[in-house]
Amino acid sequence: MIVDQTGEVVPGFYVLGAREMPIYLFNGKRPVLFEAGLSSLGPMVIGEIKALLGRRTPEILFLTHVHFDHCGAAAYLKEAFPNMEIAASSKAAEILTRPNALNLIALLNQNAAEVLRSWHPEIEAAPFKPFAVDRVISDGDRIDLGEGNSLEVLFTPGHTWDSLSYYLPEQKILISSEAGGCMDNSGEIITEFLVDFEAYVNSIQRLGRLEADIFCQGHRLVFTGAEAKDFFPRSLEAARAHKRMVDNLIEEEKGDIERVVSRIKALEYDPKPEPKQPEAAYLINVEARVRHLARKKGY
Repeated sequence: MIVDQTGEVVPGFYVLGAREMPIYLFNGKRPVLFEAGLSSLGPMVIGEIKALLGRRTPEILFLTHVHFDHCGAAAYLKEAFPNMEIAASSKAAEILTRPNALNLIALLNQNAAEVLRSWHPEIEAAPFKPFAVDRVISDGDRIDLGEGNSLEVLFTPGHTWDSLSYYLPEQKILISSEAGGCMDNSGEIITEFLVDFEAYVNSIQRLGRLEADIFCQGHRLVFTGAEAKDFFPRSLEAARAHKRMVDNLIEEEKGDIERVVSRIKALEYDPKPEPKQPEAAYLINVEARVRHLARKKGY
């Protein structure tokens, strides 16, 4: 089954906020959150968490990476739940100290919020606020969630160098954001490497070896049962096909990055209906992929 809306996926596990930039809640003995969406989702999600947890509060917010649409509401969540720790990789913690990175995160949150409110008018304007990582975590860490539940941390680079995925083995729940690819509304799995193609492929293969009955991608959809198990072989095939296509375009355009990006946009972005990724963020990501592969080819 593919879940395309917010709410309870299985008992104790929820999709919060907006399905386009979801935040996940595991409501166990020690409640924890995954992802922090856009800053404008902060007030909405805080209300949803309080409604579900009552007087209890989330103990840890686990960030997969610090792209603008995955860390935007972290400061709001920290303000609402001051005893909650924000956990992320050491690379993510370092990125959040860079003024230029924070300025870009703020700008992209502002731009994306305008698009998101056109789909969800009830969402409030809430500008991005800087925040710090309270707890640095890394590959192989295992965190006790109480009552026999646990969480395993996996380093899954390729989309970014700060990408972490999270696996709850007792529930067989996997949260990996874009580390393993991301299916859009058309059913196409979008290849999401930005920094290293081979690392991305290795991450897909590692994630595919896990016994996940529930797979939460970075945007829109949650996969359960057979769909969760089938996702990663399909994503691996899509990644290799995407690389062949981009490599061919790079050769045809003799390494002209701008022309290659324009041709890819015309093929995979322009024809798709809304809702889709804001154009500014899309172009940043496509250019990063093209530049990486062009360097590999010597351009």
